[in-house]
Amino acid sequence: MEINHDYNVQLFKDLGFVRKQCTECGQHFWTLDEERTTCGDSPCDQYSFIGNPITSKPYTYNEMLNEYREFLHSEGHTPIKRSPVVAKRWRDDILLTIATIAVFQPWVTSGLVKPVENPLTIAQPCIRLNDIDNVGRTGRHLTCFTMGAHHAFNTADDFKYWTDRTVELCYKFMTKIGIDGKSITFIESWWEGGGNAGPCYEVITHGVELATLVFMQFKKVGDTYEEIPLKIVDTGYGIERFVWASQGTSNTYEAIFSNIINILKKNAGIGEINKKILDESAKLAGLMDIENVGDLRVLRQQVAEKMNMDVNELDKILSPLEYIYAITDHTRCLTFMLGDGIVPSNVKDGYLARLVLRKTLRYMEKVGITMSITDIVDLQLEELKENYPELMNMKKYIHDVLESEERKYAQTVNKGRGMVQRMVQSGKKSEVAEITLDDLINLYDSKGLPPELVQDIILEINENEINNYKRIAERKGEAISEDKIAEIKNGQIKINVPDNFYTIVAEKHEEEKSEVQNENIDSKKELPVVNVNGKSVEATEFLFHKNSKQTDFKAKVLAVVEDYVILDKTLFYAEGGGQKYDIGTLSGIDVVDVQKQNNVVYHKVSDVKGFKVGDMVYGKINWENRIKLMRNHTATHIINAAATKVLGKHIWQTGSNVDTEKGRLDITHFERITRDEIKEIEKVANEIVLKAIPITCEFLERNEAEQRYGFSIYQGGVVPGDTLRIISIPDIDTEACGGTHCENTLEVGYIKILKTERIQDGVERLEYSSGNNSVGEIATIEDLVLDSASVFGVPMEQLPKTAERFFEEWKEQRKKIEELQKRVGELVKYELGNNFVKVAKFDVLVEKIDADTKELMNTADNLVKDDSIVVLLNNNGNILLKRGDNVEISMKTLIRQVAKGGGKDNLAQGKYTDEFEEIKSKVIEFIGNSSIDYVI
Repeated sequence: MEINHDYNVQLFKDLGFVRKQCTECGQHFWTLDEERTTCGDSPCDQYSFIGNPITSKPYTYNEMLNEYREFLHSEGHTPIKRSPVVAKRWRDDILLTIATIAVFQPWVTSGLVKPVENPLTIAQPCIRLNDIDNVGRTGRHLTCFTMGAHHAFNTADDFKYWTDRTVELCYKFMTKIGIDGKSITFIESWWEGGGNAGPCYEVITHGVELATLVFMQFKKVGDTYEEIPLKIVDTGYGIERFVWASQGTSNTYEAIFSNIINILKKNAGIGEINKKILDESAKLAGLMDIENVGDLRVLRQQVAEKMNMDVNELDKILSPLEYIYAITDHTRCLTFMLGDGIVPSNVKDGYLARLVLRKTLRYMEKVGITMSITDIVDLQLEELKENYPELMNMKKYIHDVLESEERKYAQTVNKGRGMVQRMVQSGKKSEVAEITLDDLINLYDSKGLPPELVQDIILEINENEINNYKRIAERKGEAISEDKIAEIKNGQIKINVPDNFYTIVAEKHEEEKSEVQNENIDSKKELPVVNVNGKSVEATEFLFHKNSKQTDFKAKVLAVVEDYVILDKTLFYAEGGGQKYDIGTLSGIDVVDVQKQNNVVYHKVSDVKGFKVGDMVYGKINWENRIKLMRNHTATHIINAAATKVLGKHIWQTGSNVDTEKGRLDITHFERITRDEIKEIEKVANEIVLKAIPITCEFLERNEAEQRYGFSIYQGGVVPGDTLRIISIPDIDTEACGGTHCENTLEVGYIKILKTERIQDGVERLEYSSGNNSVGEIATIEDLVLDSASVFGVPMEQLPKTAERFFEEWKEQRKKIEELQKRVGELVKYELGNNFVKVAKFDVLVEKIDADTKELMNTADNLVKDDSIVVLLNNNGNILLKRGDNVEISMKTLIRQVAKGGGKDNLAQGKYTDEFEEIKSKVIEFIGNSSIDYVI
């Protein structure tokens, strides 16, 4: 369809705005300034507010946020609470909340659910990592920002307002806070996203875009657009940018984070920097399309030329401060991520949190900050508590997870050197010329190694190779050859870390959003398409939702296809939501599987021949099977609630499997669950059972359910539809759930947690049983204990002490054996120490001793000296070669001359077959003929 949108709104007519075309970019815009020739946006216009604030007074972040909220409230908009920055709490297509409209997708924007208020206003913290590498450098980029918005959801029957009122509100707010109306331009533009589209205005002043006003009214279908019945006013006001413009600081970081920046600068020993340098850097950054410039050295060069400085000198001045800026932004991002319950891990939203966290730690190392990351996040919590007091409730979790992640990062860095060294050695063997971007991404994803660390290690290895050559040449009295150095450099592995590395990996993992789902037992079986008289079968009535204890029913056969029978109603629960299907009979024929597709239940029977369309059938479920499923499903809810109470509010269910004998629950947690924590979870769970709490079931409109209980109702996964079935254990757990449950917690019986395991980074799996199954599991455990006690010949109650005594005795015997081995080693050292022979300039020992491989290693360690080579053999065919620090000959090369084996240049092991004297002769001959060819 052809789209003709009239951008000339009533405000423009009333105030005398004129439409112009920008002489720089060609865009059309509206302005009160008849002399204006450019659109006002960068790069067509430079930032003119830096050093020249444009509002009637400077605003802090909290002041601007409150000013915005109060203004919209006074203009008839109901304020609503923010949503979590973790969008997967209520939708399954994105990981993080990237805009206010994301809060209302897909349910409200599709028209399926009415908005909670209309019109409304919201101030939503958002996270976008697609420009993370630019943060700190450009002056304007943030990973975490607050989008203020006012939304109106218009239908033909209930039309609130459209373009006139939207533009009026924006202009009114901006002029209210003191911005000169003549400086404001409204650029005509077009917006598309999430399959929707519509005209929009980009609202500009003094070179910076402060707001975007979108009128969502089309659906994109192929290359055309179709008008949609729900027309949405979708606005976005950059609260941080408003604060920046109101203060006129050099960059947005100084406006938002000034207190924290000053603390970090003092801690890192960074002095004051010429403000003119910062101003020029921000202004020039505004003139560049930074989003498309991965390498920001271009910007640095331009600033250096403007300031008449050497670019390297400028880099030394700006880099530490840019790290500080990035740290302040990243720690605020982490405060929201962790405060809203993300658990850092190596997948999905957890991966993105860890990416931000480790990048922050790396920058802290680079700039020399001695404060802990926990201390910096505490500063952020203090700054944010006025408008986001809920974050303070997560302070303990935030502390715990940051301390845990710092430990993990330190361990990764410690292991990293060896990993990279092995990679370099392997690469040289296979003549690899460089570490590629894919290599860096793989090292980061699989090993957690930051690319800068990999680069530092490789550059150090390369430098050591050249220094090693120089040291050997000097020892031999040879001149240093520049040609030789060039040859060495030519053979070294190269590395180049792109400036936008973290942006690349963040975007890569954000693309995993299509895979985001609650990993339940849900069936992936393909079911046949069913039509009756050319029409789709009507949805099956779920009788088990009315009464989960009913066991028999009558129903009409609507269709028979392959081995499946479709009924108009059923008591059989179809597999889904983590719960296994019911079994039973239909008119005496076994029901062996039950599946669901589009709310149509498919009953798979053992013999389909007797079923005909239109027949009435008698169904009966297997009650013993059903009650086990009900108990274990209810136990899932109880254990999840108990785990949240014991471990913290960050606990989130990522999957479940409810079967008849056992259940399993997968939850997010940043560390392994300890034995004491398991005991406490089990204790809390059984206390809930014994309280005999009635379990309620109600159907609520989605908005009402979310308003009343929050997003935790989606613990079991995102539930479609405008009406939700809410299962509640009052004051304990409330979830949207379609499964079968007990009517009282006491019916669940005793809950026994059988085991836990770490199924992936950041996710713990709890396996458990309930009711009579728990009694059986406890009896099995008791049998194991009794059998063990019988082996030791002691009563059951004495088993722990007896086992501990035997273990201590075993350790003592082990200690004595090791002491004897040490003394034997000393005797061997004394006995063999005089057997070294001089070969060339090295002391060489080749001996055969009665020892295992561990003793061979210990003996070699005792015997080797700086200028010696030790070769030891045993009676089992093992051979070990070790050299001292001053020996240039490679043991890896030497072992290939006398045995089958391998190793490193300083240590090699293998198996030999030749006679001892022959091996000894080959070793001495090889060392005697050694040359520079065998050095590293």
